[in-house]
Amino acid sequence: MPHGCARNTKSFLLFPIYVTIIVDMEERELVENMVHHAYYDHDFNCARTVMIVLSKLWNVPIEEQTFKSAVGLHGAGGHGDQCGLVEGSLMYIGILCPDEKQAVRLCNLFAGEFQKKFSSLLCRELRPEGFKPGNPPHLCEKRTVEGILFTNDFLKRELPKQDGRC
Repeated sequence: MPHGCARNTKSFLLFPIYVTIIVDMEERELVENMVHHAYYDHDFNCARTVMIVLSKLWNVPIEEQTFKSAVGLHGAGGHGDQCGLVEGSLMYIGILCPDEKQAVRLCNLFAGEFQKKFSSLLCRELRPEGFKPGNPPHLCEKRTVEGILFTNDFLKRELPKQDGRC
């Protein structure tokens, strides 16, 4: 089951990358810190950041090859198509759901609920500034936190209580 607070300070080896969890944080603060760390210490894109943070909240690791496959999923490599917050969340739903029919059903439900909450699934609409060279890095940091909290709440509500998996 996901946990809203970290109990101890630990460094988790994530491939060759260390992610530090801070002691006794509320879920929002914990997510804010993990997102900031992923963006500014590792320069991960939004899809990878979603996957990393969810893997820590749910204590279900991501295989290195899966993590690497999300390298171009930030608005379709900056093209502005499907948002990386959606793509990373959909990938993580697939990791949690070994039953493919259940995973597809949850992905469809998630996409509809995300679109209702955030008004779009498209990066170019959620990030109208685009990916211009003069933009500051990680313009979507606050939106990423909101997206991860939304996804985490969705998973808590939709996944069976036993083992947090489909």
